[in-house]
Amino acid sequence: MTTPKPSRLRGRSELGVSALLLLLGVLVLTDALTLDVDVTARGPVGPATVPLLVGCGLLAVAVLLAVDVLHGGRGEAEGGEDVDLDAPADWRTVLLLVGVFLGFAVLIGPLGFPVSGALLFWGAAHALGSRHPARDPLIAAVLSLLTYGVFDRLLGVPLPGGPLMGVL
Repeated sequence: MTTPKPSRLRGRSELGVSALLLLLGVLVLTDALTLDVDVTARGPVGPATVPLLVGCGLLAVAVLLAVDVLHGGRGEAEGGEDVDLDAPADWRTVLLLVGVFLGFAVLIGPLGFPVSGALLFWGAAHALGSRHPARDPLIAAVLSLLTYGVFDRLLGVPLPGGPLMGVL
């Protein structure tokens, strides 16, 4: 019986993060370099300046992280006092939250933000373990209406009101 050889990449999962940062940097730079910008109308600092800086920063961090990991650098394990690092992932909660967010994305058009936002807040609270059937929907509705009011009325970010558009 032969024992499998340990992989050279074992324990170097940070290389995945480095690859993701590299991909993101290339994407940002590609997008920034393909912007249709009239230099004479904008001056030397145009809309591509910040994306170019961010893209170069992402590439630099990706390369530095990869070099550090390949030279033996390792990220510190999370040492949270209330986190059991040996416990398995709670996939039920994750899937419930994914369902709540997908439901919000589907319902925001026909129902508007106040109703779908209330369902989002209530569903997230329920998925994360809150079990107060009288209090949770009330808090969700208040949060949703408050969020709608702040974004739509105060900040001027138009959110769909749905059937409540005439009332709000």
